[in-house]
Amino acid sequence: MSLFVDTSVWSLALRRDRPPSSPQVAALLKAIESGELLVTTGLVLQELLQGFTGPKARAQILQRFSSLPLLMPDRVDHVEAATLRNICRRHGVQVGTIDAVLAQMCIRHNLVMLSDDHDFQRIATHSALRVWES
Repeated sequence: MSLFVDTSVWSLALRRDRPPSSPQVAALLKAIESGELLVTTGLVLQELLQGFTGPKARAQILQRFSSLPLLMPDRVDHVEAATLRNICRRHGVQVGTIDAVLAQMCIRHNLVMLSDDHDFQRIATHSALRVWES
């Protein structure tokens, strides 16, 4: 299984204080230890860099992410993300623009979304998005 790890999980895992006992963080650590394929995108990297301050935190994030494959959304991803967002909205589910793009990239590249954000579970009920479950 290939995982797309959302900002919410990375943020918990990279905290200076001890990460909380989150099943998603445990799944991330297990995936890292087992050599499972982890994938990210520039949006997640940017959100992490914006959320952590200081040159040391920045250097650590850049170093840890340097070995991860970086997916880049293209025109198709943006068009399909808009479609996905509209489908969800018709079903009463509000989806942010970035979450729609991340979900679409997971669908397109057959990745499982590892997230602590319940919005992705709601997206999955109206799409082909696969969300990691404990």
